[in-house]
Amino acid sequence: MISFLLSLLALVLGYFFYGKFVERVFGPDDRATPAVTKADGVDFMVLPSWKIFMIQFLNIAGTGPIFGAIMGAQFGPAAYLWIVFGCIFAGATHDYLSGMLSIRHGGANLPEIIGQYLGNVTKQVMLVFSVFLLIMVGVVFVFSPAKILGGIWEPAFFTEHFGQYVFWIAIVFIYYLIATMLPIDKVIGKIYPIFAFSLLFMAAALFGVLMVKQPNIPELWTGVSGDLLTSDKLFPCLFITIACGAISGFHATQTPLMARCVKSERMARPMFYGAMITEGVVALIWATVAMYFFYDSPEPGYATIAGGAGIVNDAPSIVHTICNDWLGIFGGILAMLGVVAAPITSGDTALRSARLIIADFLKIEQRTIRHRLYVCVPLFAASMALLVWQMADPDGFKIIWSWFGWSNQTLSVFTLWAITVYLVRQHKNYFITLIPALFMTVVCTTFLFTEKVFKLDAQWTWIVAALAFLSAVVWFCLWYTKEKRK
Repeated sequence: MISFLLSLLALVLGYFFYGKFVERVFGPDDRATPAVTKADGVDFMVLPSWKIFMIQFLNIAGTGPIFGAIMGAQFGPAAYLWIVFGCIFAGATHDYLSGMLSIRHGGANLPEIIGQYLGNVTKQVMLVFSVFLLIMVGVVFVFSPAKILGGIWEPAFFTEHFGQYVFWIAIVFIYYLIATMLPIDKVIGKIYPIFAFSLLFMAAALFGVLMVKQPNIPELWTGVSGDLLTSDKLFPCLFITIACGAISGFHATQTPLMARCVKSERMARPMFYGAMITEGVVALIWATVAMYFFYDSPEPGYATIAGGAGIVNDAPSIVHTICNDWLGIFGGILAMLGVVAAPITSGDTALRSARLIIADFLKIEQRTIRHRLYVCVPLFAASMALLVWQMADPDGFKIIWSWFGWSNQTLSVFTLWAITVYLVRQHKNYFITLIPALFMTVVCTTFLFTEKVFKLDAQWTWIVAALAFLSAVVWFCLWYTKEKRK
C-alpha cells in the first residue's frame, strides 16, 4: 500500500509542477479561441470549464483506466511505475499539447495536425488509420455492454427472430446516431458529467475500502512472491496493456472535441493535462484493487471471493465481482455504470470524432442535419459491417481488441512526433515530447514485430528494440540538421 500512496502523491505533484512546466513551454495567451471565432451551435461553442473537464475525462477514460489497469496489474507493482511516469511525462503532456495545437489550428482534428507537421503523405495515412481506429472503438464498445445487458434481460421476440444481443446492439446504435448527430451540448453535454461523476465516485469508494482493508499487496521494492499470472513479456506488453491510464493515442482524437469548446487557452491545463492525471488516479486505484485480487497475501482475492478463481483473465467480471463484494448492491449499480455506460460513452464520441475527421477531409460543412447524415450513414454502415464480422467470428472480439491496443499506442507515436516538430519549429523545449516519442516508437515497433508478426523469443525483443531506437534517433537527427539549415 505504501507504493500505491507514493504513486498517488506523485501524480498530484506531477500535475502542479510538471504540468505547470509543460504549460509554460507551450505558452498559452489571450487570443480568441475557435469556440468564439467559429461558433456554430453544433460542434463549436463555449461550454463551462467544469463541464469540459467532465466530458473530456469521460471521453478519454471510458473503461480504459479500469480494464487496462486490471490486466496490467498482472505484471505486479511495475504497473505503478508505468502509470505514474507514463501519465505525467507522456500521457498528460500528449493530451495537453495535442489539445493546445488543435486550439491554435482552429479546432483542427488530429490528421490535419499531423499533416501540418509530418507531411501530406503521413496525413493521408493517419486519416485512414485514425478513422479505422475510431470505428474499432465504436464497435468494441457496442458489443461488450450489449452482451452484459443481454445477460440481464432481453426481449424473447428479438432473441428468437434476430439473434442474441441484437436488441441491445440496436438500442446502443440508435443512441450512437443521436449523440453523433445532435449538437454537443444536447446529449453529450448533459449526460456525460453524470457518468463521469459515477466513475469518479466508484473510484473514490474503492479507495476508501482500500484504506480500511489495508491489503498486503506487493510493493515496488519487494515484487511479486512467486509466479506472475501472465506469461506475456513485461516489455513491451505492459506498455500496450495499460494505455488509457498512462498514454493513449485515442485521446488525441478526442481533445479536438473539447478544444472547440474552450473559451480561453489559459483554462486548458486543468481540462487536458488535469483530466489525464485524474484518469491516472483512477487507473492507480483499479491497479491496486486488482493487485489485491491477484497477489494479496496470505491468500489472493480471487481465492477468497466466491467465483473469483474462474475470472482472473476477465476484467469486466472482476469489476462486477469486486464491486459487489466490497460495496454491496450499490457497488453493483456503480459497476454496471462502469462496464456499460462508460464504454457506450466512449463509443459515441469516437464515432462523433470520426464524423468530424471525415467531414473536414471532404470539406462537408456540419451545420445542417442533412450534411451530417452524408457522413454518418456510410460511417455507421461500416461500423455495423465490422460488428457483424466480429459476432460471426468466435475470436472476432479478441482480434479487434488486440489490434486496437497496438493501433491506439501507434497513434500516440505519430501525435508525439508531430508535437515535437511543432516545438522545434517554435524554438521551444522539444525534449518534453521527443523522449516520450522515442520510447513509444520503440514500444510499438517491438510489440508489432515480436508479439504480432513474428512471435520472437525474448532475446530478439531487445535487439528489435535497440534497432528501433537507433533508427528513430538517426531519423530525428537528420531531420533536425536539415530543419536548422532552413
